[in-house]
Amino acid sequence: MLNFDLDTVITTEFGVGYEDAEGQAYCCISVDGDVQDALQDMAVATWNSMKDITINPDRYDPSEKYSSFEHVFLPLDDNLAQTFRDVHGASNLEINNTALDEPSFIYSYFALFTDSQGRHLTAIRRASQFKGVLKKRLIRFSTDAMKIIEDNVFKLDNDFDLLIDSTKIHILRPSGFEFVGELRDAVLASVQQNINAIRPNLSFVDFAGIESYASTHSRAARYLASIKSQRETENIDKNALLDLCNRTGVEVNDTNGTVTVEDLHVMGFLEVLDRRRYEINLVTESPEQYRAASRQKIDN
Repeated sequence: MLNFDLDTVITTEFGVGYEDAEGQAYCCISVDGDVQDALQDMAVATWNSMKDITINPDRYDPSEKYSSFEHVFLPLDDNLAQTFRDVHGASNLEINNTALDEPSFIYSYFALFTDSQGRHLTAIRRASQFKGVLKKRLIRFSTDAMKIIEDNVFKLDNDFDLLIDSTKIHILRPSGFEFVGELRDAVLASVQQNINAIRPNLSFVDFAGIESYASTHSRAARYLASIKSQRETENIDKNALLDLCNRTGVEVNDTNGTVTVEDLHVMGFLEVLDRRRYEINLVTESPEQYRAASRQKIDN
């Protein structure tokens, strides 16, 4: 459920995320009432689209491959949400009405809403279409003739990629969420933190090599983030883990009670921990091994 009342919006601010030689930053831009109304309509359309997909979304999983439209969520206090916490928690953002003078610098735009109860909602959209109109030659009617529009023209989208309330990031387009949130950098930066969370439950595994590998391989880093968020490493039986690795072609070494993994098999080992490698036995004496591109636990 959205912790915000879209029917009682009392203030609406507009801004952009931009990147220049000094790095990434956010600023606000003054807009009139018509633009504010359009932004509110976009927020309503976004939430309606999310509800049409599902009213019980799953938690965002960084190792999943999502379609263009998926309603998932991420807790705002998750370590992958830092970029979004920064903009959602920002107060008194700089007003820079010249920010649109360099549209190539803009990578996202956003709206900040406040409802009648003083609650805040941030809506963010990747700026692909917002900037794309600038590459086209547009025309309009002027008196009885059509003329080329010489000014920069910015086009708002029909909805946002995500909405942020006080506790969650509600995601409609995972690709937009990942782009704006610089998820590749975020998951790489969180490798050590995620391993520190996993290690106590798998004390028999030497994570030194895994950490080194994942620090430079984003897919491995995504698996670690997923394994940590799923919180299913407790009570893993060492012998059962070694058996599944053996049956699914993942080579590991068990020396003096410590399991180590060579770089070539780190991805396979993480796939095992992330419940992505499995074996089925439908044909007698002909076991088959598979890798799951996507997986969802079946609850009885």
